[in-house]
Amino acid sequence: MAGVLAAANAVARTAATPFHIVKSMAIAPPERLRIAPPDIRTADPTVADEIYTGYFSFAGKTLQSYGESPFALMPPSPAWRRALAGFSWLRHLRAADKTLAQEKARALVGEFLAIKKLSPDDPALEPAVAARRLLSFLAQSPVLLEGADAEFYDAFMLSLAQSARLLWRALATGQAQGADRALSAIALAEFAVCADTGRKIAPQVSHALSAELDRQILGDGGHISRNPQVAVDLLLDLLPLRQVLAARGLQTPPAMLRAIDRMMPTLRMLQHGDGSLALFNGMGATELDRVASVLANEDTRGAAPLKAPYAGYQRLEAADAVVLVDAGAAPPPEFSLAAHAGCLSFEYSLGTERVVVNCGASSAPHEDLRDLARATAAHSTLVVDDRSSARIASKDSGRWRAGRLFDGPRNVTVERTDAQAATALSLTHDGYAKSFSFIHERELILSADGATLAGRDRLLGVEAGAAGPGEQEFAIRFHLHPRVRAVELSEAIELQLASGETLIFESDGAFPAIEESIFFASPGGVRKCAQIVLRGKAAPGAEVSWSFQRA
Repeated sequence: MAGVLAAANAVARTAATPFHIVKSMAIAPPERLRIAPPDIRTADPTVADEIYTGYFSFAGKTLQSYGESPFALMPPSPAWRRALAGFSWLRHLRAADKTLAQEKARALVGEFLAIKKLSPDDPALEPAVAARRLLSFLAQSPVLLEGADAEFYDAFMLSLAQSARLLWRALATGQAQGADRALSAIALAEFAVCADTGRKIAPQVSHALSAELDRQILGDGGHISRNPQVAVDLLLDLLPLRQVLAARGLQTPPAMLRAIDRMMPTLRMLQHGDGSLALFNGMGATELDRVASVLANEDTRGAAPLKAPYAGYQRLEAADAVVLVDAGAAPPPEFSLAAHAGCLSFEYSLGTERVVVNCGASSAPHEDLRDLARATAAHSTLVVDDRSSARIASKDSGRWRAGRLFDGPRNVTVERTDAQAATALSLTHDGYAKSFSFIHERELILSADGATLAGRDRLLGVEAGAAGPGEQEFAIRFHLHPRVRAVELSEAIELQLASGETLIFESDGAFPAIEESIFFASPGGVRKCAQIVLRGKAAPGAEVSWSFQRA
């Protein structure tokens, strides 16, 4: 029943009003900054060289400015404009440690500050972008303000106050939604600590941040969106805030300390042997340097947890074998814009080699493939009639519904058995109960020596469904990492790993076939890969057993 409790807990947290805040606040421009927070994201000086020569590469798109201000160019995509206006790239110029690069940073910031008025629909005014810009300006203020003239100094301080006011309104009016609320509160809290005019707003901002973290970070350290990337991003901003609070001798809100302490172990739980995070609910290619930066700040480091019942994840491990399982219901709609219909999907790795994966979230250059990547068929689980176990609201569903996940599994059950010979999971979800009158039951067993992963998928009939069983078919998909080569044998499939190791896949109840698939979560972009597919007639009692055996 852990999955059911997780869903109930998530709904209860979202339903509660986190805090009340006045709609406007006269936040004055600072006269000075008391401290500059660190930026723990890694920097690349070669990016500084590109920017210095006029090339701006963001979100998979590159523009050459040819001497013009990049802020005056027609952006190739909204994502490119968001990245430009968020100024996170300033850290690369600072890392170059060259006078010319630092002067370029100040010149580019000056071009943005010189804009008289931004268009109301400019992505630069979105709460998440304004929060990122405020955090970036504060972190890079030593370089930007050193040797700056009075005009730049005043404009810079005014921009900080304007961003703070924008974020205050966004929190008060509800314009900031989902994880953006926590990001906005973090940026405001950092402003309150660093700017000499921040004392006025500090108490309410501290309350707002605490309320959002208590709402969004579940008891087991998972984020309510169930997206591992959101947890990484929040920690990359929370950790510098914790450092500046300590440096100034200020008390860190207990909710913030709880959130950080809980999130770190859960991130490690979702890691494969190569350091990559499991491809669940919006997770794309893992930026290993960022994850390493986060985990380097973990105060105590023990073994990775084996379950996160509120977040809805399970981990099986034996020797160098790791199995990660999505065992949770869909997140609340507010937090589901990136969520996937991958209930009961799993990923499987041996050492540093990932074997079975989900397809992962598509990157910004492949926005047109986003819904495809979110479908159940893009996950290593069972699919009925090529229909997803949850519905993604269409783009014409209205501003607050479009793209969110609806009608997904409501009841997800998990039973875990840890024995000397093996660890077993027995799971069910009802995502197909309404449309097809089926419950999907899945069993996963990892042997104690890590040599065998066995599974069984079964369809159970229910009477509550709106439609009875028909002539539908099911498909059980096992998407393989691009580094895995699959070869058909007479009644089995041989998997050859890049490490040289060999696995044998066998099944009972359906014949295995190799089909093409797509892997969205590669650092280099979309890659072709293979998948093993087991097909059969969808009927009550339909059952297929399968196994991966190390040769």
